[in-house]
Amino acid sequence: QVQLVESGGGSVQPGGSLRLSCAASGRDFSILIMAWYRQAPGKERDLVAHITGGGRTHYVDSAKGRFTISRDNAKNTVYLQMDSLKPEDTGVYYCNGAYRTFPWGQGTQVTVSS
Repeated sequence: QVQLVESGGGSVQPGGSLRLSCAASGRDFSILIMAWYRQAPGKERDLVAHITGGGRTHYVDSAKGRFTISRDNAKNTVYLQMDSLKPEDTGVYYCNGAYRTFPWGQGTQVTVSS
């Protein structure tokens, strides 16, 4: 069973940057499609971006041009580089498989506010 631990969140001003990390335990990480999700206050947990084992990426429209998802299969880790942050990016960020297959981690809080 894959276990996920997110880190790297924080509080930043609009226009700032953060880099999130997700460490995954378990085997066969390199073949998994991994994704980042955001849960804004009072809203559902929504997809932000995903990446295949080979590095192909997909972003939702709000993340295109500002966020970059990447992975290091040797370290069983997936990253989300977030630039030009906006207040609407605020929320708890989680990683999981593309089909939300695994138990959720604790997430990491991102707050964008002036």
